[in-house]
Order: sequence, then structure tokens, then C-alpha cells
Amino acid sequence: MAFTNYSDLKSTIADYLARDDLDTKIPDFIRLAEERLKRDLRIRQMLKVATASTIVNDSTVSLPSDFLAMKDLHLDTNPVRVLQFQNTSNFFRNARTTDKGVPTMYTLLGSEFQFAPYPDAVYTLRMVYYHKPELLSDSNPSNLFLATCPDLLLYGALAEAEPYLMNDERLATWASLYDRGLASLRASDDDSEYPSSPMSITLSTR
Repeated sequence: MAFTNYSDLKSTIADYLARDDLDTKIPDFIRLAEERLKRDLRIRQMLKVATASTIVNDSTVSLPSDFLAMKDLHLDTNPVRVLQFQNTSNFFRNARTTDKGVPTMYTLLGSEFQFAPYPDAVYTLRMVYYHKPELLSDSNPSNLFLATCPDLLLYGALAEAEPYLMNDERLATWASLYDRGLASLRASDDDSEYPSSPMSITLSTR
């Protein structure tokens, strides 16, 4: 059965499980599969561009509400200033957190960016980040996961269902199919990021 929306996905899961009494539980299996994909998957379709502004004398800026992981962060200045990520320990040891000026480094604390030096002016931040797709529901019948990797959503939901059904011997089957699909999707995404032909350098002349 082909599935392109939330209702079809629920029906497909019920068919695979050969059960017609799980209408209230299958949405939970799907939700758990989506949460797993949010942890496991980082592909270009999940990239999003956003801007924010720093506040003078405030070292923090809130993360986007759908933030998963950062791809690139820079100040939209002339020239562009790329901000370097530091883990929390290095940030507070080495990043001039008590200085005031143009930010050059950042770390992530809870739901905030923290910058150093702390901003001496309002700067526009431009970020490219992996975002959380909106979860499937009756009012949101499709999302990025369903459009991009329906097989992973199916196998993930089935893997979540088997322990509930006390059918643990099938768990390895769905886990193996999920892992194989995940590896294939990652490889395909890596291949799409680089050109198939060798890159060349062209020297300009005057």
C-alpha cells in the first residue's frame, strides 16, 4: 500500500502489524519514530536559513524554536564575519567572555546562543541550521519526513510498536531495515552535496 499522508501511514502500519485494534496507539508509534528521526537525521532538506539580531551589552540570543543543530553562523557585516563554535568549557576559558566588542565565537547553552566578546552594537546574525519538521497529525497530514523518507518513518514506527505488542523477535527486523535506510539516505545526501565532476580553479586575467 502506497502512503503519502498521515492517514495512509497509519493504515499501512496497521496492515504490517496485522492488527485492527491499535487506532489509539499507532499515532504514538509514529510520534516516537519522528522523535528518533529528529535525533538521527541531518540532511539538506532539513536545512533552514534565519536571521536574528544581537542586543547591545547582552551576550545571549534565543535559538529558533525549531532548532536542531547548527550548520553555519555568521555576522551579516561587510566583510562577513564567520563565528567560531566553542564547546562550553573552551568558551568560558578562552573566548574573552568578559570583553566587549564584535563577537567572534559562540557556544550553545540551553535554548540560547552565547557570544564572546559580548556585542558592543546591534549585529545581524545569519544562520543556516537543521530544523525540526512539524510533527504529523490529522491537521498536518504530511511533513518533511513523510515526503523525504517514508520508509524510515514506517520502519521506525514498526520498531516502536513491537515492544508494546511483546513481539520482540520482530524488533531486529525493523531496526535493521531502519538502519539500512538511514545509511543509504545519508550516503545519498553526501553525494548530492558535491559535484560529480572534478572542481577546477579559473585564474582571472586583466
